[in-house]
Amino acid sequence: MRILVINPGSTSTKMAVFDDEKPILLRNITHSADELSKYGDVTEQQDFRRQLVLDELEKSGIPIDFDAVIGRGGLVKPLSGGVYEINDRMLGDTLHGCVMHNHACNLGCLIAYEIATAINKANTQEPNTQHPTPNTQKPNTQHPTPNTQKPNTQKPRCRSFIADPGVVDELSPLARISGSPLMPRICIWHALNQRAIARRYARGIGREYEDLNLIICHLGGGISVAAHEKGRAIDANNALDGEGPFSPERAGSLPAADLIRLCFSGKYSEKQLLKRIAGKAGLNAHLGTNDMREIMKRIEQGDEHARLIVDAMLYHVAKNIAAEAAVLCGNIDAILLTGGIAHSDYVVSELRRRVGFLAPVYVFPGEDEMEALALNALAVLKGERQAKVYD
Repeated sequence: MRILVINPGSTSTKMAVFDDEKPILLRNITHSADELSKYGDVTEQQDFRRQLVLDELEKSGIPIDFDAVIGRGGLVKPLSGGVYEINDRMLGDTLHGCVMHNHACNLGCLIAYEIATAINKANTQEPNTQHPTPNTQKPNTQHPTPNTQKPNTQKPRCRSFIADPGVVDELSPLARISGSPLMPRICIWHALNQRAIARRYARGIGREYEDLNLIICHLGGGISVAAHEKGRAIDANNALDGEGPFSPERAGSLPAADLIRLCFSGKYSEKQLLKRIAGKAGLNAHLGTNDMREIMKRIEQGDEHARLIVDAMLYHVAKNIAAEAAVLCGNIDAILLTGGIAHSDYVVSELRRRVGFLAPVYVFPGEDEMEALALNALAVLKGERQAKVYD
């Protein structure tokens, strides 16, 4: 099975081609600020990013002919984890329905569906253009032959999917309730990578994800912490715009009354304040950069203010991990650390020092999203997993 994987991010579009489990092409196409400044809205980047993917396939000599195209899921309505076949309702919600945030991940669904549709259209047109002469010249004697040959010339339909988008919501009823009925808790988190890492860990110890209780922390531009109970994330934070620890780009949980006063101070517009929650927040606000490598260099050179801010971030990360231990009533098989920041020995050692008493800590640095998407699509194509219907 040949699978095309598309994973759009804020400043890059990752793409990959897999033959079953084997990657035969991996690319990270970066986009400059000047390139993206031409577009007023993220969805306006669809044609631009799709063409870059197609150009990369052409340069690599890979025919645009796949059994499936799977994209990173967008921020549509909350849903349970799993693989979803892209349908009209999902496309509508992504473009102008219930999308909660204008994020580049929304393009994954749109581009995957568009490429799969083009492949299917090309495949259904091929028999009509290749067999006009036999059908018209010898209608009586040639009918049996075309009928038996057509199944061989018409290729299987290319299917389009998303898997485990950031809005996967399997929260327990208790987790949904906040202190205000006006604002129930929601989770927007790194569901795809967390679930992929959970399954990888489970395979490594000869167990099933569905049999384990895990606390998983994704350490990236945003930081998500989730309690996984027997294959379901029953508690997770809104890592995108306002809950949990602060991170390189996010403010995390803030004093509510102070935030309200700031909103009515007249100093900032709504757009500016939203940037102070996600984007120009966290380490970026305190230290002027979201690049942990640069910040760690500062610390190594004796910058004590940088050390204080990073230590404070890790303090709050550890506190959130410990809070999820209460969700699981202390019944924890392991704590898993993942994401780009998990490459840092300093970060890992500090978190292990603070939370290692709860359960063994294992580290899976980086992200496993491209392989995770490919394997999710492959499982459906092979009949090992059923694609869910978005409704």
